Amino acid sequence: MLYTKQKTKEGTGFVQLLKGQDMPYFPIILLVFYIIIMRLYAGKLVFQSEGIEHEEVLKEEKVFQKLLKQQMVLYDEKMDLESEALKIFTLYEMTEAITKSPTEDAAFAILKEKLSEHVIYKNCYFLDPLSDEINKYRKIDDFYVFVLRDKKSKTGYLAIEGLSETDKEKVMILGHQFALSLRRVKLYKEIEKIAITDSLTGVHTRRYALERFQEEIRRSQAHKIKMSFLMIDVDYFKKFNDKYGHLTGDRVLRAVGKIIRNNIREIDIAGRYGGEEFCVVLPDTDSEGAKYAAERIRSAAYVAVVQAYDAKLKVTVSIGVSTYPKDGKTYNDLIDKADIALYQAKKEGRNKVCFFGNEPK
Repeated sequence: MLYTKQKTKEGTGFVQLLKGQDMPYFPIILLVFYIIIMRLYAGKLVFQSEGIEHEEVLKEEKVFQKLLKQQMVLYDEKMDLESEALKIFTLYEMTEAITKSPTEDAAFAILKEKLSEHVIYKNCYFLDPLSDEINKYRKIDDFYVFVLRDKKSKTGYLAIEGLSETDKEKVMILGHQFALSLRRVKLYKEIEKIAITDSLTGVHTRRYALERFQEEIRRSQAHKIKMSFLMIDVDYFKKFNDKYGHLTGDRVLRAVGKIIRNNIREIDIAGRYGGEEFCVVLPDTDSEGAKYAAERIRSAAYVAVVQAYDAKLKVTVSIGVSTYPKDGKTYNDLIDKADIALYQAKKEGRNKVCFFGNEPK
């Protein structure tokens, strides 16, 4: 018997769907058979759909093969052009060495080497961006002038003699790589300067100064020449800090750093040893030369004035000197001896230059 839930006058309850008659089995069998037929038909549709998709794939493959044949024909027709493009691409790869050069001279040497490999020319000149000489080459018919630029500004000129018209494109590629190299060298120098410079005083950092010190000792040993070392200390620096504050102390250190920089040779190496102490490496310098250099720094500091709010501060320095090979053969020996001499200058009243062993008088 088949029942369903319905709402009657007596309330909600289950009632016979067919009014008490038994449900025959034939409709149920028919329903099951219908479901089976529909599923088989659906499978046939899927199979047909897959067949259609397969036919579409075959059509697409034929189209692709046809296009591929067309491309092969185009490739054969443009073989020379493709070959030339490949050469240019290879040229870019080969000139990568130019942009890795650490100096302008090294980059220019590689540039000329690459020019010789790829183009025919007589002479090549690299000129500064501010050079007036470039006007001379522009007036000569046999010279090709290439302007070197980075993203921001002009970096120089290339003046190339005896260059054919067909090779100018290659020169443009090489020239572009060379301009990138010049930009890289400039950035490298700027970064290096920041890394080796004490930001407060403007002299070199301790690490860089001592590295150069060791190099100069090795050079002095190899060539059997003398060199000297100065240890410089700002007198009464703690009193400046305690009385006027650390900003004034910084002004004093900045002023002393400038005095040292302005009173040494280009080959000398000045560094901030630590706190209020400075050091100077003097290549190719004996005791007499060291005395002259030390006295020049001391006297320049003595006449200098540092402004501290309303006060004008008088700054003096004490300097200890050691000389290779008389006072030592290693940089540690020379630092120790210069430090001893510096202590002696402090002991004798400051604002003084003293040598290890009291030489020269």
